[in-house]
Amino acid sequence: MKKNINRISRTRYKLKKVSNRERLTVFKSNNHLYAQVINDTKGETLASVSSLEKTIKEKKISDKKLLAEEIGKEIAKRSIDKGIKYVAFDKGKYKYHGIIKILAESARSSGLNFWGWIMFENENKEFSEHLVSINRVAKVVKGGRRFGFAAIMVVGDSKGRVGYGTGKAKEVPEAVRKATEDAKNRMIRVNLKENRTLHHDMVGRFGAGKVILRSASPGTGIIAGGPMRALFESLGIKDIVAKSTGSSNPHNMIKATFDAFKQSESPNSVASKRSKKVTDIFSKKVKK
Repeated sequence: MKKNINRISRTRYKLKKVSNRERLTVFKSNNHLYAQVINDTKGETLASVSSLEKTIKEKKISDKKLLAEEIGKEIAKRSIDKGIKYVAFDKGKYKYHGIIKILAESARSSGLNFWGWIMFENENKEFSEHLVSINRVAKVVKGGRRFGFAAIMVVGDSKGRVGYGTGKAKEVPEAVRKATEDAKNRMIRVNLKENRTLHHDMVGRFGAGKVILRSASPGTGIIAGGPMRALFESLGIKDIVAKSTGSSNPHNMIKATFDAFKQSESPNSVASKRSKKVTDIFSKKVKK
């Protein structure tokens, strides 16, 4: 019961990112399967399909997998007929496998695109992805050892937006997919100078990690190593000098770098805070 509640809370948290979108929710009992497309803003059910409907019963589908596939196709058809092409998939307390996965994949293959929890493929073209690290972990059980993988991904659009994410799974591709989705949901914008470097020097800290970032002149390049280089490349920075003087743990280094990014300010933002013009912010040379 506690696992179901935790799974629901995680799903609800992810759906907050796309709360203005229609939501496809599913429910299953021992004998039947239900799917609805809901508009949370208006509190309306826009489309619904269930295995109790006459049109579904007439097909006499006894296999639950085939039934889930049919309901996925039908909910996609009814949604598209009403002009709904994008929805946020709400799996609720269920894991993404079995008939829930079959229903979702069937709806996607029928033309219904998913926001948020499962990114649709067109988004992959907009972002550059970097795998920072992959760690294999083992759990000792009665029958032996069970292996799992933890991945760290960095995603950016090379135009001032970047994010990092983590994912765990029993297979490497699934761990990378989870980390990529997490990174896309946690992207931030960083102010860049001339779209190539930072406006000013900054220091970031997280736990035992400490990084120093300095803006650089044109032609310097990216002087950084490890996870920081992946962050700068994804962000679109071309000239920077960076140094990690703390922990070499990739988690701490990335979080310390993001702490530094949060301190970044452009002349326009400083001027607006002080109610001054941008020209007044820069110090003028004193004539002798």
